Amino acid sequence: MKTFAYAAHSADAPLAPFTFERRSLRENDVSIEILYCGVCHSDLHVARNDWGGSTFPVVPGHEIVGKVTDVGASVSKYKVGDTVAVGCMVDSCQECDECHNDHEQYCRNGFTLTYGSNDRITGDMTQGGYSKHIVVREEFVLRIPESLDITRAAPLLCAGVTTYSPLREWNVGPGSRVGVVGMGGLGHMAIKLAVGLGAYVTVISRSPSKEADAKALGAHHFLISENEDEMSKAASSFDLIIDTVPVQHDLNPYIPLLEHDATIVLVGQIGPVDSVSTGPMIFGRRRVAGSLIGGIAETQEMLDFCARMNILPECEMIKMEEINDAFDRMEKSDVRYRFVIDMTSFSG
Repeated sequence: MKTFAYAAHSADAPLAPFTFERRSLRENDVSIEILYCGVCHSDLHVARNDWGGSTFPVVPGHEIVGKVTDVGASVSKYKVGDTVAVGCMVDSCQECDECHNDHEQYCRNGFTLTYGSNDRITGDMTQGGYSKHIVVREEFVLRIPESLDITRAAPLLCAGVTTYSPLREWNVGPGSRVGVVGMGGLGHMAIKLAVGLGAYVTVISRSPSKEADAKALGAHHFLISENEDEMSKAASSFDLIIDTVPVQHDLNPYIPLLEHDATIVLVGQIGPVDSVSTGPMIFGRRRVAGSLIGGIAETQEMLDFCARMNILPECEMIKMEEINDAFDRMEKSDVRYRFVIDMTSFSG
């Protein structure tokens, strides 16, 4: 099937129109017309080859909402016309212990990314959601609850589950004290989801100007990280800190804020961090951990939870043709808090 898209053709060129062929349906595939696609900071990193290893041309996009247009012969969970979603993964081995435990993102044999990965069967490069159509294995398609606003749901497929997964893994619930570092696409979802789970949520930021926005998103408290007196008073006051900052930064101010046996979880920065003093870790048995998106079952759980609690990201809708401006603005943190591409207006 021929489909129209926007692709990065090199690391130093703007995204541009691109036409390519989606694969024919396999018996366990679902064909989807993409209606909305979120714009993730990872899209920018891959398009500009910030992490190395990008293969061009690449069509970014892994926060996808659309309608089923066709299904393979063995598909049983979805039918034509269903509203569905696709996140960061489109395949895994389905045979290892991690896959059997619904942790496909930690597949022992490597999961297949929605874009920029080799197809498990053909070896062809996967292409993402900045396109009119996508074909995905049934096991990696998600159901969108009827009560979710599909124009705003797309960022849940990455920003949502990336912050929901550690909140669930570390058993956040009523009475939990959660700190959130960074208040962009990931951070604003961490606030909303932690509040939805019943936690007392504090945003930790260098910028006092963000306090009003933090409170509007549901945060109960605001802590200015540059204020040494406030930070000292907040020592040992968090059961979990979600660190969403997407660039290299200093963790040392945050670790003493953890209660004994508590954890700071990194979900934003991939790569080196500044040197960390082990003193507060050793003397408080505190932990620094990482977390990668979430498995398919957990992603569905998150979507259902958001539907029940009426939790949605704050979005700015753009046309496909505006993606390069959106990338530039996102790099400057000039978005509150997630761009979503309206693919219904894109004719190729």
